[in-house]
Amino acid sequence: MAQAERFSIIQRLLNAQRSVSFTTLQQRLGMSRATLYRDLRDLRDRMGVPIVFDRDTGRYAIDRQAARYEVPGIWFSAAEIHALLSMQQLLAAFDAGGLLAEHVGPLRQRLLGMLESTTDSADDIARRIRILSAAARHYAPQHFQTIAGALMERRRLEIVYAARSKGDTSRRQISPQRLTHYRDNWYLDAWCHLRDELRSFAVDAIKAAKTIDITAREIRDEDLDAVLGAGYGIFAGTQVQWATLLFTPERARWVAAERWHPEQQGEFLEDGSYRLRVPYSDDPELIMDILKYGPDCEVVGPRELRAKVRALLKAAVGRYGDE
Repeated sequence: MAQAERFSIIQRLLNAQRSVSFTTLQQRLGMSRATLYRDLRDLRDRMGVPIVFDRDTGRYAIDRQAARYEVPGIWFSAAEIHALLSMQQLLAAFDAGGLLAEHVGPLRQRLLGMLESTTDSADDIARRIRILSAAARHYAPQHFQTIAGALMERRRLEIVYAARSKGDTSRRQISPQRLTHYRDNWYLDAWCHLRDELRSFAVDAIKAAKTIDITAREIRDEDLDAVLGAGYGIFAGTQVQWATLLFTPERARWVAAERWHPEQQGEFLEDGSYRLRVPYSDDPELIMDILKYGPDCEVVGPRELRAKVRALLKAAVGRYGDE
């Protein structure tokens, strides 16, 4: 019998009865005394199940006064438990001072306990898998707490926002709608009462945040997606255009395997090159992705986007002079 199945049976027996003797557990599970002792210890120490032993009666029970608990792992196969390591690594990648900081630590320990309950060492598995964050920006954790609290409580926020595009700072009231973790950074979709429109705010650019005791304006998911989800990347809008990009045969196979946008359209051409069409509204993020391919990507259209990319490439070459 697999350990996960034994854990499940022990839990059901302890939950169904006020207390259970060691002999009853051993007979029900058909296991050795040493194995049963080990399972009870693992359930208590690794899984956090509040199992108590009454020395006077020689019986085991669940401490009903303990905080609510669940036995992790009993619904998972060994392969699924191993897969949880990826979740553990993702949790570890979150900023230690962020919203989840006080919860991630204990959760990581419980996940490690699940991994250690299998035949492999969690440390041995962990050192073979890495998840690296790139270009993640720092944000003040207290602002994140305030933002998330207002979001869940459906309250307005007063924020001081430092816009990087123009370098100016403004104070405004917003109605938070949803938080998005995108490309290793957090963004807050909200109705901006100053601009009277939906905006996406970089959380790290929020320099101060205060909850206001006014009910937040509620925006339908359909409207949020229509404004903030129609174009390319996180910088979207209602005025959507389509960019046509042509990639060299040397980069075609890589780009064909990438997902630039849910509605993208792509095809291989006879010479092995790859033509990709993606919708966009605001173009900064799209241009950044185009430029990273250098001479392997050509903007076919629209004409304005092609001209902008050409100007940026010429400016980049100009920085190197005649070397």
